[in-house]
Amino acid sequence: MKQIENKTDRDLLVKGIKTMFLTAFLMFIGPTLIYIALSNKDKSTHLFILIVAILICFLAVYFGFKGIKTIMDSMFKKSKS
Repeated sequence: MKQIENKTDRDLLVKGIKTMFLTAFLMFIGPTLIYIALSNKDKSTHLFILIVAILICFLAVYFGFKGIKTIMDSMFKKSKS
């Protein structure tokens, strides 16, 4: 009978950490673009920048959950030896 043990999958952990760095970058860029779009309402491109900024904020939330799930999978998923 094979024993099942928990070991951290380092490759998956590195992938999750990279995803979290992308999340942190998007978390700063999104609100900054929202601020820029709302402070320049007289410009013709403010609506386009606002839409892009909101999409970036949603992507930050998505990649945040994806990164946390990847890190949790690397630590707690059962691997067969």
